[in-house]
Amino acid sequence: MSKKRNRLQIIYDILNVINGKNGKIKQTNILYKSNLSNQMFDGYMDELLQKGFIVENQTKGGKTYSLTQKGFDYLNKYQMIVEFTNSFGLTE
Repeated sequence: MSKKRNRLQIIYDILNVINGKNGKIKQTNILYKSNLSNQMFDGYMDELLQKGFIVENQTKGGKTYSLTQKGFDYLNKYQMIVEFTNSFGLTE
C-alpha cells in the first residue's frame, strides 16, 4: 500500500505535471495526472494561482496553465530537499 502524499508533495506533483507539458496543459489533464479529487484540485490550483506559482493563459482552445519562475524554483528546491533526505536515509 502506498503512503499518503503530503501537501508539499501534492504541490510538487501538480507543478511537475505542468512543467512536463511545457506550460501548455489544460486543467482536466492536470487533474487526471496529479490524481486528486475535483474539490482538492480546485483548492490547490486556486492557491498556486494566488501565490504566483502558476499563471492561467487564455487560448482559442480554452484555458491552459504554465509555471512562473516561482514555480520552477519550487520544483528545484523541492528536489534538493528530497535528495538531501535520501542521502541521510530519512525517507519513509
